[in-house]
Parts: sequence; structure tokens; C-alpha cells
Amino acid sequence: MYKLLMSVNKEILLLRRDLGGLIILFIMPLVLVITITLIQDSTFKTATETKIPILLVDNDKGEISGTVLKSLGESGSFKVITQFGGKPLNEEVARDKVFDGEYQMAIIIPADLSAGLKAKVDENVNSILEGFSATDSVAAKPEVIIDTAPKEVRLYFDPASQTAFKNAVKSTIDKMISQIETKSIYTAFTEQMGEETTAAFKQESYISFKEIVPMFENKAMVPNSTQHNVPAWTLFAMFFIVVPLSINIVKEKNQGTQVRLRTNPVSYFTVIAGKTVTYLIICMLQFFLMVAVGIYLFPHIGLPPLDLNGAFLLMSVVALFSGFAAVGFGILLGTFAKTQEQSAPFGATSVVILAAMGGVWVPVFAMPKIMQYIAKASPMNWGLEAFYDVLLRNNTLAGILPQIALLFLFFVAMVAISIVYDEKKRAV
Repeated sequence: MYKLLMSVNKEILLLRRDLGGLIILFIMPLVLVITITLIQDSTFKTATETKIPILLVDNDKGEISGTVLKSLGESGSFKVITQFGGKPLNEEVARDKVFDGEYQMAIIIPADLSAGLKAKVDENVNSILEGFSATDSVAAKPEVIIDTAPKEVRLYFDPASQTAFKNAVKSTIDKMISQIETKSIYTAFTEQMGEETTAAFKQESYISFKEIVPMFENKAMVPNSTQHNVPAWTLFAMFFIVVPLSINIVKEKNQGTQVRLRTNPVSYFTVIAGKTVTYLIICMLQFFLMVAVGIYLFPHIGLPPLDLNGAFLLMSVVALFSGFAAVGFGILLGTFAKTQEQSAPFGATSVVILAAMGGVWVPVFAMPKIMQYIAKASPMNWGLEAFYDVLLRNNTLAGILPQIALLFLFFVAMVAISIVYDEKKRAV
């Protein structure tokens, strides 16, 4: 135990000589988590709270354009603009403003769309009723020639608009027009049958959707940008200790410190244990700092606070085993690297790759199929899933045992390989 404590003390002394690097280990993840969360929270609010201004050119002046205008206004997502300077918009002006990036989109409703739809529906209804005797009693109506050729609602999108936004708008407009067509068919049938029941038609959908969210202490557990980003960037910060840890090991080899240590009755395992304890303390301090920022600082800068839902202890367990994995990877890299020029760039790059693979930047479900399988091999993915299981899915210790077991086994494997490699290298 005394040798282990002295080894830990040695590592602390080394870190104290590089206070700038040590500060970066804490400041960098804080800047990252604040910046990324601000960006994602702003994007989330843009999509859910802020109304997007869109242009509407109404060449129809009928029921369809009125319904589209009303539905878009009531959706809460769009602010519909139909005039500029007191004059109605035309297609050319709307197109230019959208293509110049001033507006996200423009909707062009063609002339006679409502009248044409009604005429087409009446034509189809008459064709159906001709096969029934009821048509004999239907009073003949004077024919009005109306163009029933297919019409097109033209949509102009800003070239920078995302595909998801375009598809969502198209789906919304298609649903509106489908409801109008359904009502028109219903109205045409009742008129041909000589009944006055059009007022009974209701456009409300028979089937609706309700999202059921998990509850904790009678409170809905709806995830926000903070709950996603704090665990993700905490993991990133933890694994970034690979860089200083591997550099310190390389320094000890190149400066002869490791040789002097081995001349003493100190095993390489004790040296590694000292580094493990020291850097685990740093990992846990990073975790506590990130959690404190999420709870106390975020509300003061307009971000949702980090709600732990009573899971702080379990999150600390996940952080501890994630720290083990990070330390193990750093020890392996430092053992294999021969120079600082090898360890530093490779360590930083490998951490970025593991973060990208593990779902820190892009959710795993949004990755290609092959990358979803590869992601399961990233220790960051194990840690991230364990954090989410505890924080968002209200899981227990038994539920996260597979992930924390994988993290600890990863640490054991990395340390074992390092010890074996070091012993073989010295035996040569």
C-alpha cells in the first residue's frame, strides 16, 4: 500500500508541474459542453417554438387556399406571409426571395384549384351514381365547363433547407389537401342524393397518436439537450486524458525514470496502479464539474438544467468505470508509443474516432447499418448507453451491469496487454 501511495504521489507531482495542461483537461470539456448544448438547444427551440416565416401565393382564392392558410397559421410552426408592401405576392417575387435565402420556402397555389377539384369530384360521383337507380331521381343541373385537368401546388425551398424539413412540409400540405378532397367527395354525394347533411362532416381524424413518456415520481421524463450532452461530453473529456497519460509514460521511458523505478523493488503493476488511481481521480473530478455546470450554470445562460432524477449515485458508478476504460487505453498507448510525437497525435485522433463511433456526435441510430455494428465496439458507446439508461430510462444497477462490466474488462485487457508487452520488451 505504501508503494502505491508513493506512486500516486509521484503522478500528482508530475501533474503539478504542468498546471496549464491540467487546467485544459477541465476547461476544454466545459467549453465544449456549453457550446454544443447552446447550439443544439437553440436548434431545438427553432424547430419547436419559433415560427418559421413562409411565403404563400394564393392564385386560387377558394376553399383550398383558405384551408391551407388557416391550417398553416394554426399549426404554431409557421408565420404565413401573403403580401409585401400592401400588395399580394406573385410567384416570381416569392421564388426570388426564397432562392436568395431570405425565406425558407414559398407555396404557390394555382388558379381555380378549388373549383377544379369540385368539378372533378362531381364528375367522379356522377359516374358512380349512374350505375344506381337513385340517379334517375337526381335533378339535372346545368353543365358548367370547368377545367378538371390535374393541378400542381408548387413549392419553392431555400437550397440550404434540410431534406427532413422539406419532407415534413410536403407531408403537412398533402394531409391538408387530402382532408379537403375527402370533404368534397362527401359533399358531392349528399348534394346528388338530395340531402342537406354537409354540416355533419367533420375533418377530425378518427385515429390519433399519443406519445407515452416514462414517468419518475409523477413527472414526465422528457429528455432535453442538456441530458444528452452532459453525459456525452463528460465521456469525451474522460477519454481525452489518454493524451497526457500516454505522454507521461513516454517521458518516463525516454528520461530513464522508468528504469530507475525498476531498479527499486517496485513492480510495473504498482507503477500502473499509481497512474490508474491518479487519473481516475481526475476523471471523477471532470464528471463532478460537468454535472455541477449542468445543474447550476446552465439555468443562468438560458439552458435547461440537468435533472438527475435521483440518479447521481448510479451516474457516478458509470463515470468511475468509464474512467477505468479511459485510463486503460491511455496506459496501453503510452506503453506502445516510443515518442511523444507518436502518443499525442494518435491519442487525440483515436479519442475523436471513438467518440464519433460511440454516438457522442451523431446518434447511433442515425448511422449506416455497418457503423451501428461497429459502434458497439466503442467503449464510449458502452459508457454513453449506461449514462442514458440511468438518466433517461430510469434503469437500476442491475440494468447497467453489462455496460460497466464491458468497461472494466476493457480496462483489464488494456493493462494486461501493457504489462505483457513491457515484460517481453525487457526480456529481449
